[in-house]
Amino acid sequence: MALSDPLAERMRPKSLAQYTGQQHLVGEGAVLRKAIENGHIPSMIFWGPPGVGKTTLAFIISQNLDRPFFSLSAINSGVKEVREMIEKAAHYKKGGIVPILFIDEIHRFSKSQQDSLLGAVERGLIILIGATTENPSFEVISALLSRCQVYVLKNLTEEELISLLNNAISGDETLQQKKIELKETEALIRLSGGDGRKLLNIFELLVNAANSDKVTITNDFVLSHIQQNMALYDKTGEQHYDIISAFIKSIRGSDPNGAVYWLARMIEGGEDPKFIARRLLILASEDIGNANPNALLLANNCFQAVNVIGWPESRIILSQAVTYLASSAKSNAAYEAIGKAQSLVKQTGDLPVPLHLRNAPTKLMKNMDYGKDYKYAHAFKDNFTDQEFLPEQLSGTKLYDPQNNTAENKIRETLKRLWAKYGY
Repeated sequence: MALSDPLAERMRPKSLAQYTGQQHLVGEGAVLRKAIENGHIPSMIFWGPPGVGKTTLAFIISQNLDRPFFSLSAINSGVKEVREMIEKAAHYKKGGIVPILFIDEIHRFSKSQQDSLLGAVERGLIILIGATTENPSFEVISALLSRCQVYVLKNLTEEELISLLNNAISGDETLQQKKIELKETEALIRLSGGDGRKLLNIFELLVNAANSDKVTITNDFVLSHIQQNMALYDKTGEQHYDIISAFIKSIRGSDPNGAVYWLARMIEGGEDPKFIARRLLILASEDIGNANPNALLLANNCFQAVNVIGWPESRIILSQAVTYLASSAKSNAAYEAIGKAQSLVKQTGDLPVPLHLRNAPTKLMKNMDYGKDYKYAHAFKDNFTDQEFLPEQLSGTKLYDPQNNTAENKIRETLKRLWAKYGY
């Protein structure tokens, strides 16, 4: 490794023993480690945020299995490059060797590009390892996804990030020549966002900025140098999670100006429009919900339109949706309700369904009183009759609590009239 390479590249692990993080996958006895040690791995997709070791883990797997390792980036490669790589793999297969083909950012591959991979995976010409920061169930065609095991990689913990720093200080030839003290690490860890590559890039920038053989890392030193040098390490895509966070929080905070600014930042940075539209879909329910049910309809229409239109015209559709959602009344009552309900399920376990709510497709079930005393709401005045819909032990538990806005105040009045026992 050349000394001119970035620190993150110089410190790239070459074995599982050197690999940091993802212990749920590669720790002792973990599922992926067992597969590697047995020498039988499936085609797989690594799904996780940037800088958590997806590419490194793919390379380590190829080294452990002593397989040829081919790598393509979905940004720079098309169907032609994929087919050329598959032809090379076919030559190895004749000799009884199945190489590993690593596709970085596989979510950026089009359907035709993914189709070109499918046949090679089905015929066993390659073991495919794809890496993605996006949910593969949205971005990878179902036929290819069904032939791959999906492994979720997590942000590195604070302990793991500090371990990376200490390993770099003691193991990198350049850093060994300096006396480096990690006096405070809070700012470093916070700025990294759980991204190991980003952490090492920031750290190298700080060491160089110190311009001395003695470097003391403190929070003040980090903040004073990083804020003015952000562009040196925060390349396109590195701010992905920070900017989407600012975008969502601006809409949630009902500021269309901030929201459309962060939208523009994502557009100019080359963000996938479908990613933005999906986030709007989630937000329409999580942060607006029943305060304005039209928000979800508009967000869904936006998502559909973006899939049809693409750049650059999608920017107009996204801007309309973003400014509408930001200007809308807000409520997270539906979001809170499902959270409370799931928490309740975890606490109380599998409570039995009341007999009157059970289905009774057989005579035996009818004889056991399944469905007995169920009241068909449409047979009653105003399509309502008071009956119990929760397990007996949870009777009277309120999970959905409408918030104080025009639409949900109407909902509250209806629920107060129908369900006095819940205390609306």
